[in-house]
Formats: sequence, C-alpha cells, structure tokens
Amino acid sequence: MSKADIVVGIQWGDEGKGKVVDKLCENYDFVCRSAGGHNAGHTIWVNGIRYALHLMPSGVLHPRCINVIGNGVVVSPEVLIAEMAQFENLKGRLYISDRAHLNLAHHSLIDIAKEKLKGDKAIGTTGKGIGPSYADKINRVGHRVGELLEPERLCENLFKDFEENKILFSILEIDIPEYESLLKDLKRFSEILSPYITDTTRMLWKALDEDKRILLEGAQGSMLDIDHGTYPYVTSSNTISAGALTGLGLNPKEIGEVIGIVKAYTTRVGNGAFPTEDKGEYGEKIAQIGKEIGVSTGRKRRCGWYDAVAVKYTARLNGLDSLSLMKLDVLDGFEKVKICRAYEYKGEEITYIPSDLENAKPIYEEMDGWDKVFGIRDYDLLPENAKKYIKRLEELSGVKVKYISTSPERDDTIVL
Repeated sequence: MSKADIVVGIQWGDEGKGKVVDKLCENYDFVCRSAGGHNAGHTIWVNGIRYALHLMPSGVLHPRCINVIGNGVVVSPEVLIAEMAQFENLKGRLYISDRAHLNLAHHSLIDIAKEKLKGDKAIGTTGKGIGPSYADKINRVGHRVGELLEPERLCENLFKDFEENKILFSILEIDIPEYESLLKDLKRFSEILSPYITDTTRMLWKALDEDKRILLEGAQGSMLDIDHGTYPYVTSSNTISAGALTGLGLNPKEIGEVIGIVKAYTTRVGNGAFPTEDKGEYGEKIAQIGKEIGVSTGRKRRCGWYDAVAVKYTARLNGLDSLSLMKLDVLDGFEKVKICRAYEYKGEEITYIPSDLENAKPIYEEMDGWDKVFGIRDYDLLPENAKKYIKRLEELSGVKVKYISTSPERDDTIVL
C-alpha cells in the first residue's frame, strides 16, 4: 500500500503552496484539499499565465491528476462552479466529498455583519462565510454537499433553520432569502455539481490499496490553526498536517513525506500577533517586490522578516521531513537581511511560541544580502550569501531545504 504525502504551509498562509503542489503534481495520481474554503488562495504561474485557485486543488492544471475536495472543506457551490468554468473536461478528474459542508450566501452575510459589530476588535476575517459554516458544522445544524442531490428537501430544511434563527437575522440586519429564489439556486447547484459528488474517503482508501500516489494540499498556514495558531486571530479549521487526516478520512499510518512551505520572509493578512512585522521601508519594499496582495481578499499583506522561532514551532507541529523555501528572489538587492532567532518575553530570551505571542519582541541576527537569485535553477549558481542564508534557516529549524523557488514561474525551482 502506498502512502499520501502532505504539503503544508508553516507560517501565516500565502507561503506559495500552490506553486509547489503544481510542480509536484506530475508525480501524483490524486491531489486533495482537506480543509478551509474559498478563503484559501493558491496562485500558479505557467508560461506567463496566472491561475488563481480557491477551492479547486492545484492538480487541476495537470490533465492526468484526479482532484479531490475532502470532507473537511466548506464548499461554496457558487464559487466552485465559477472556478470550474475555467477548465474543460473535469468529469472523472474532480470529486467532491458528500460529507463536506455547504457554505451558502447567508453564511457570508453573517460573517460580514458579525465582524462589523466587533469594531476595532475585528479578527480580520475574509468575510466569505468560512467561520459561520464551520460553526454550523460544530453546532450540528449544518448542511452537507450530499444534500444537494435533493435540492427541494434541502431548501425546506434551510427555511426551517431561517425560521429558528429569525431573531439573529433581524439583529444582524440580514434579509432571509426568498424561497423560490433559493430553490432555483439550489437546483442549479445540484444540476452542475451532482456528477462530481461522491464518498471521497472510500475513493482514497481504494487508491492507496492500489498503490496510487496521493498528495494532500494544505490551505492557509499552521500559525492560523484553530488550536495551535495565534488564537483568536486564526482560521476556523485545523491547518496542520494532522488536520489533513481528519479532513479526508485517512489515518496516521497512511502518511508519507510532509513538506513544509515557507517564504524567505514573513507575511500575514488580517489582525493578530506578528512579531517580525516591519512597518517601515523594508516591509514596504518586500510588499512591493513580492506583490503581496491576498489572492482571495485583495488585501495588502503585512510584511516582515523571517521568523525562525515560529518556523521551528510549526516544523515540530507538522512533523516536517523537508522545507520548500519560496520567494527567495524577493530579497534580491537587500544589503542586509534579518532573521528572528529568538524572542524577548517577560524579561527573558525564549525560543518557543507563548500563547500570548503579541507580548513577544523579536531578537534578530543580521546577515549580508545578495545581488540576484531571480530565475536561477541550479543551486551551485546561487550567490554565496544566499547559500549562507539558506544554511542558517536549516540550522534554526532543524529541517533541510529540499526546494528553492527563485521566481513565480513553475520551472524556476531548484530541487536539492
């Protein structure tokens, strides 16, 4: 029996997982999403063409790959259908778990309204209904993708929910949709998506038994994990490698290599602790060169220096076998680069993540920068200072770098 490999983000998301998964896909039969929703955004560049994926697994750009949206994902039918329209011949190449939960229009309205009420204590949610969808799931009042197979029954059940929650809708100033309009939408969703809905867990078990190669594609980043991230400024799912198992129905013995994706610097979208954020010229320079705009939100990302403490923490959380270092080229031309090797916390120097990370201050070490790594595909051709930087990141994390990305293009990747 074969094992499933995992690609997981180990910062605050937006690390470049899409490019790595796209690069690896040629060696896999299945590519699977296990958590999150269309708050995820994976950008892939192929021959100068930019593809932005939100719900679709990144294997969709490889004709031989079968793409699976697992039970741990919250699915917006409207978004998924729009995304599917970019591609041809998806029959037999895309499957959606019948146990995945639905993320419908009212979830987004609730998300936006509740965030607005929090004022300056807002989490910085994407407003796409992810949290409310997961809340319904945990409260055992949610609705699953398999229910789209009977749209009339689903519509009736949704209106029972609306009736039970009409006080909440009134307080939040949200209009309950009209019955006929909602039913029309659900029928459309059903007509388009029904051929793709199945028991994906059983499918993957069969694939493993037949020695098929499976790649699990993480969403968001480990520092946004609902349990182990910078709570409450986190996403609503488990984004670490363990979450990939529950999100697809696999067990720990079925996992092979775990690859951690990390930028050569650090970014974050939304509010919450970010010890190495640089609010001055260097942070702005990184943002401009790296085009740090959220794929899903369109919001500018907060930028700062590499946080080796956070990476060491998430490396252990995920059981990393290797690292993929992304966007090394963004640091081209910097005279000096900084690495946060420890924190100052309550008068002491620490190298762990406290639960109140907002009270930790970075302790930096500085290294000489380099001229140009952009587009290099051979490790030996990298500038010496870039090699020293990579070596130091390996030392601080305890994990070897296996892949190095030197531009957004698929093939500008060094494999060690």
